[in-house]
This record gives sequence, C-alpha cells and structure tokens, in this order.
Amino acid sequence: LITLQLTVGGAALAFVLAVGLGLMARSENILIRGTARVVIEFFRGTSLVVQLFFLFFVLPQFGMELPPLLVGIVGLGLNYGAYGAEVVRGSINAVPVGQWEATTALSLGRVHRMTRIIFPQAWALMLPSLNNLLILLLKGTAIVSFITMADLTFAIDKLQQSTDTFFAYTVGLVIYFVIAYALTLLMNALEVRAKHKLGMGESLRT
Repeated sequence: LITLQLTVGGAALAFVLAVGLGLMARSENILIRGTARVVIEFFRGTSLVVQLFFLFFVLPQFGMELPPLLVGIVGLGLNYGAYGAEVVRGSINAVPVGQWEATTALSLGRVHRMTRIIFPQAWALMLPSLNNLLILLLKGTAIVSFITMADLTFAIDKLQQSTDTFFAYTVGLVIYFVIAYALTLLMNALEVRAKHKLGMGESLRT
C-alpha cells in the first residue's frame, strides 16, 4: 500500500511539475525560462537519495517536519518532475511547425493555441517517455525505506528473514513486475486514446 501511495502521489506531483516547468522552459520571458532551467537542472543533477535525506532530516532543523509519506511523495515528485519537464518541452517542440503556423492563421490566443491544438499533439508524443519515467518512479520508491518507511522493499527484507532469500526476492520481483506491467497497460491505453483523438490510430474498442 505504501509503495502504491508513493507511486500515485509522486506521479501526480511529477506530472503537474513536468507540465508547468516544461511550459515555463519555453517561455519568451528570460526570467521565467531561467527559473525553470535552474529548478530542472538542480533536481536532475542531484541524487534522489540526498534529496529525500534533506527533506526528512534537514528540514526539521528549520521547524519544517513533514510526515515520511509526504517526504517520499514530494521527493519523488520533484526529482521525476524535473526529468518529465524535459519530456514535455521536447514533445511540444516536436509538434510540426505547420501546426503552429495554422494556429497563427486562425488567430488563436496563446491559451487556446496550446490547449486545443499543440498540447493534444504533444501529449501523444510524450506518453511513451512518461511511461518510462513512471516505471522508474515506481522502482525509485524502494529507497524510502531509508527514511523509516515500511514499503514493499522493506516488507521483502522482512520476508527474507522469516523464509529464505530465493523465495523472498522472487516474490519481490514478481510484485514489482505486476505493478509495473499494470501501469504500462494504463499508459499504453492513454497513448492509443490520444492518437485516436488525433485520427492517428484505432480506438480502444477496436
């Protein structure tokens, strides 16, 4: 349950940050673009373990003590959100120039241009990469046992003590694989739906 909570919560935060930072990184305003680049490079360039340790052990020294579950979600969200921001930015940039020109010809405002024309196309492009990041985030939850959380990896270690090494870690591999495969099926369904809405593939019903 802890592993699933961390995965869902971390993924939700990471997605919000990825879209926000990805759009900011494309801004014409150098201050907004520069702020996004600093945040992205900082969280991509530092270790997730150190980030979790900072949130869990250092922040309380400044009177900001967070529950372990929230620390895990925030740490995972910040780290993978930074990677996701580059996926979002790259996917938006990959939308054909003709589509951008068409929005200009239609006199669409920035918000309508992005939400109705550009982002739906970028969404279909970014889903495979976001799927990879989601699986990596799932596996990244294993390190929260370092901040006193009894996640799936912690439970596997306890199982190993009461049974044997082969059985315990085989069970662990199977459980992680089942969760990862379920997430992949979900992301694949989203990709099929996104492409179908763009007229680029069959629907889920066919």
